[in-house]
Amino acid sequence: MPSILVRDFMDTNPHAIHQNTPIRKAVQAMVAAKIIGAPIIDDANHVVGFVSEQDCIKEVLNDAFFCEDSMPVSKVMNHRVQTVSPDDSIFAVAERMATAPPKNYPVVQHGRLVGLISRSRVLEALLETSEDCYLHHT
Repeated sequence: MPSILVRDFMDTNPHAIHQNTPIRKAVQAMVAAKIIGAPIIDDANHVVGFVSEQDCIKEVLNDAFFCEDSMPVSKVMNHRVQTVSPDDSIFAVAERMATAPPKNYPVVQHGRLVGLISRSRVLEALLETSEDCYLHHT
C-alpha cells in the first residue's frame, strides 16, 4: 500500500482567524469562505483553538437581538484542538476521522499552522488510492 501523506492533500491556505477577531467578523469570514469552522491562531501563527458555526450562533443571535458588540472569538472557541502533522499518513487521519467528531484538523509543523485537512480531502485521497489499487488488480 502506498504511503500517502497529509501534505499531499491538505489545504495549504486555510482560513485561519486571529484570536482577537470579534465573533461577528469571524462568522462573516466563515460565511464568505463557505466553511463551517476555522482554526484560531495567535500572533505567532500558533493554533490556540478552533471555532465552528455552532460555537458562534448563540453570540451572533445575542448580537442581533440586543445590538451588542461582539466579543473576541477566543471566548467561544474550542481550546482543545486536535491537530495533525503534514507527515502523518492519510490512512491514520482517516481512522481518527472515522471514530472521532472533528471534521477538519489543523495541520501544524514546528508549532505553526501550515494547512488544514478536511474529511473531503481525506476521502479524495482514499478514492485515489483505491482507484490505483483497482487498476493494479484488474
